[in-house]
Amino acid sequence: MSKKIFHEIVPLKEAKAILFNKVKEIVKLPTEAEEIFVKASLGRISAEPVFARLSSPYFYSSAMDGYVVRSHTTFSATEKNPVKLKIGIDTYWIETGDPLPEGFDAVVPVEEVNLKEGYIEIFTSVPPYNHVRSIGEDIVATELIIPENHKIRAVDIGAMLASGVLEIKVRKKPKVGVIPTGSELVESEIIRQRNLIPPELIEYNSAVLEGLIKDVGAEPKIYPIVKDEEKDIREAIKKALEECDILLLNAGSGYGKEDLTYKVIDKFGEVIVNGVAIKPGKPFIAGFINGKPVFGMPGYPVSTFFCFELFIKPLIELYLGIKSLQEETIEGILCRQLSSPIGVDEFVRVKVGIVKDKYIVTPVGRGAGLLMSVVRADGYITVPSGSEGLSQGSTVVVNLWRSKREIDNTVVCIGSHDNTLDILYNFLKKRYPWITLSSAHVGSMGGLLAIKKEEAHVAGMHLLDEITGEYNVPFIKKLIPEKKVLLINLVYRIQGFIVKKGNPKGIKGFEDLLRNDIVFINRQAGSGTRLLLDKHLKELGIDPKKIRGYDKDEYTHMAVASAVATGKADVGLGILSAALALDLDFIPITEERYDLLIPKEFFELDIIQALIDVIRNDEDFKKTVKNIGGYDIRDMGKVIYEN
Repeated sequence: MSKKIFHEIVPLKEAKAILFNKVKEIVKLPTEAEEIFVKASLGRISAEPVFARLSSPYFYSSAMDGYVVRSHTTFSATEKNPVKLKIGIDTYWIETGDPLPEGFDAVVPVEEVNLKEGYIEIFTSVPPYNHVRSIGEDIVATELIIPENHKIRAVDIGAMLASGVLEIKVRKKPKVGVIPTGSELVESEIIRQRNLIPPELIEYNSAVLEGLIKDVGAEPKIYPIVKDEEKDIREAIKKALEECDILLLNAGSGYGKEDLTYKVIDKFGEVIVNGVAIKPGKPFIAGFINGKPVFGMPGYPVSTFFCFELFIKPLIELYLGIKSLQEETIEGILCRQLSSPIGVDEFVRVKVGIVKDKYIVTPVGRGAGLLMSVVRADGYITVPSGSEGLSQGSTVVVNLWRSKREIDNTVVCIGSHDNTLDILYNFLKKRYPWITLSSAHVGSMGGLLAIKKEEAHVAGMHLLDEITGEYNVPFIKKLIPEKKVLLINLVYRIQGFIVKKGNPKGIKGFEDLLRNDIVFINRQAGSGTRLLLDKHLKELGIDPKKIRGYDKDEYTHMAVASAVATGKADVGLGILSAALALDLDFIPITEERYDLLIPKEFFELDIIQALIDVIRNDEDFKKTVKNIGGYDIRDMGKVIYEN
């Protein structure tokens, strides 16, 4: 009788390389797309980016119980001379969530009025849209809801439905077959009928594998137990491969005379791995039959589990174009002060990224109605009821909604907002599914300071120096002269006035901002757009205090465009792409250069190199940016300055 050399043990890293390289050679990855209803998409993987069709909310509503008023009727109110408004004519009772009546634009909380018979007294002036939930406060039409290669969660479904998206293209689930083998195995239901008789064993590994397969996002198909007969195993494999994309044979991969998995795969296909130097899990077999991967899984349940985690799970992820997520907690550094009302436990949604071996935690939107703050967040921190807040630099514990692995592969971008960052995030996720781009919009100056404090990998900038007329470089030389950095161009873009379609107020230039019938919406202090505005106002001798709405600001160009589109303002200063996105008119003022500032110490990081690769080499990304409108990519990826 000849001796059979059954196993050729290989190291884990080598075994994985052999398997995954072979799969990439012969299997088309990721899987094809199919369109399904959004309501049925929980846990599925998006096959394309999803953008909002509608704004949410789509009407102005009250954020308080109180009285709705016309703000201009309250401007003369003082403690000594309150304004009196007649109930039913000048004011109406309104409850939280109710739409504002036509012609009314503000709400006064009930506790801030003095109720008289037939009228109310107001003791202080009320600004427009006081305690009013604006159109698009949560979601603005055309904004990115989720990127490609994103595992869809319950909050994502809510955000998509709220924004009018009813169908979505997702990756088809790979079908993974499981064939339990072993003459000693019996179905678990047998014990309802009789006692087990040695050497009978309850077959339960297939139930474990079924759950693991579902958790990854594939579709399991469990076949009946097959006895240890070569002919029976061969017929079971043939049938399963007609229905499945991946096949697992559980047990039969060891040394025993009834371990027939190797023999069948080798006879009708190709064995590429026959034993791995791991414990548990050494008797693992990988091969291909008819172009489909077939695996011999060890019979011991822990070995089966580890082989699944090491080989099958990442294989399914290749089919789906994803990396798995795990629930974890981490400690991080809060990047800005966080105030909180005393007496309540507040759960604050946050973005997290690692910069120089420390986790940087950035709070996102905190409003109770802001669903997108959950969609965008990496997790949450808790501000306890006995605290009034957390100071900048505090160490906080983050409960992660995304895996630590994903957090560790996050590019932290803090600075000026631009619509191309959403597009860049999607293409980065598409090309490198394990990498995420976290973008916090705090203005160009805020981004520059974040680089100075080592709280970001990248800062978006468009700061115009009044003296030289040059963008960004003078500020870098002045504020961080000691820092070794690279300034890389992303786009040139057009800044100008965003106005309603048809420009009904006839706005032509900065002088029109002084008109009494014009309401302006501003960008936050420290943003490049705010600096551009202030520069022009100074040159024209215009007092900002005389501009209605100068003190009302937003943090993104899309928020400015939304304010104009919904009537909250007549005009705002922003970029052309934001106006085009919401079908608004635009009055160009200047072309500006929008750059990305990157410290040299981070430039060789894999996540930064991936970002640069997309910017410089992804032609689809460049084409998409050009097609948005309002952008010039002539220097995209070019180093503008380095020290």
